[in-house]
Amino acid sequence: MSLSFDPAQVRFDVDGLVPAIVQDAVSKEVLTLAYMNKASLNKTLETGETWFWSRSRQELWHKGATSGNTQRIVSIACDCDGDALVVRVIPAGPACHTGAYSCFKPAQTDSGDRFAILNTLEAVIAQRETERPTDSYTTSLFTGGVDRILKKVGEEATEVVIAAKNRSADELRWESADLLFHWLVLLREQGLSLDEILQELAQRHGPKG
Repeated sequence: MSLSFDPAQVRFDVDGLVPAIVQDAVSKEVLTLAYMNKASLNKTLETGETWFWSRSRQELWHKGATSGNTQRIVSIACDCDGDALVVRVIPAGPACHTGAYSCFKPAQTDSGDRFAILNTLEAVIAQRETERPTDSYTTSLFTGGVDRILKKVGEEATEVVIAAKNRSADELRWESADLLFHWLVLLREQGLSLDEILQELAQRHGPKG
């Protein structure tokens, strides 16, 4: 777990609380908004999992203590005023009490961003991995494990090669989309975000690139 702030500098409100925005460390989707007091923040730092203060029950709340849907912390950041936290986690299950991956609906694709669909797909794939709807093809990939996912990535990569050799633009477009989708599933299974891949590309694209 990494911290970008001094916990002693967190500014709690008049009720002794600070809002904590919980974010999937891989997909970057916001999962929920909860509140921490000093005790729950300390428990969070001690255990490496999220602890909150339940305003309705007036008690400490270990996320996933009963459901098993814990959240392993990757990093915690504090805003410039010290009165809000962003907690990046690896979720072991749904964040919402309804059983949904997130308490918020996925953002709609921005048609003005030519790469927005990749962000949307990454979020949907993360949702499928967490919720595991039985009628979902993506669920079947995660259920089959890394070997099945790798098999599909290999198959689709081969199909891309064949399509290119056939000089078929339609076939290449279709197979490329399949490959990108299964590649994103593989990244999720491996715990890698699209951002990390883009950062790697950015690092390579320098004066010596």
